[in-house]
Amino acid sequence: MVKPEADAAVKAGKRDRISNKAYEKALRKLHVELVKMQEWVIRKGLKVCIVFEGRDGAGKGGTIKALTERVSPRVFRVVALPAPTEREKSQMYVQRYLPHLPAAGEVVIFDRSWYNRAGVERVMGFCTEEQVEGFLEMTPLVERAIVASGVILLKYWLEVTPEEQTRRLESRVHDGRKTWKLSPMDLKSYSRWYDYSRARDAMFAATDTGFAPWYFAPSDSKKKVRLNIIDHILAQVPYKDLPHEKIVLPKRQKRGDYQESHYSFKVIPEKY
Repeated sequence: MVKPEADAAVKAGKRDRISNKAYEKALRKLHVELVKMQEWVIRKGLKVCIVFEGRDGAGKGGTIKALTERVSPRVFRVVALPAPTEREKSQMYVQRYLPHLPAAGEVVIFDRSWYNRAGVERVMGFCTEEQVEGFLEMTPLVERAIVASGVILLKYWLEVTPEEQTRRLESRVHDGRKTWKLSPMDLKSYSRWYDYSRARDAMFAATDTGFAPWYFAPSDSKKKVRLNIIDHILAQVPYKDLPHEKIVLPKRQKRGDYQESHYSFKVIPEKY
């Protein structure tokens, strides 16, 4: 069961209660800190793994975008695996996820993860109950090994209210920029709210451990959840502000004998 305080937090976080100006100001400060954290991760060879799970339409994609838009994609690597191939289906379940875990100096972000088995696969009948039970029993052991190898493992569950989920999914139907976000699976899943609730509760009960806890993030306010999660990540990854030499742009070289080209370039039309 989700704790009462978590349920209260979801209800209290109704929609956006922060202005765009305040949001952008706060996000800018957090982005500066993320760059500092990135430099520290590289310098000290830290290994950070961040798992994002949650309801359909809970804002995982937007949160990941806010987290990564000002840092290097060579350091902050996003992993969003497609459906498994026939070969991968025959492997040990977590096998296809393990190669994506971070090496020294990397932050790996899973946009959905091995927890698919405890969520969508279970609810939609893509695996047996025996497979689910085996997964829930095995996962803490695997995550203990991951943490023991020196990985900082952070797991976030984003939760919306039924009303907010409906509003967001309906907006995908009518907004041409968002139709790609609405898959046939989303439509099938939409009607099974409480099946997902039961699956989520069982997942928390089995895999919310002291060495790899779940962090519950109410996300009816997209702006707030982005800020809160980034702030929380910064608090979980120890880092310091590294000293920098003052950066001064060098002088440009002189033109010399260079003459501007008269080549007939194909210039794009200016429509705006």
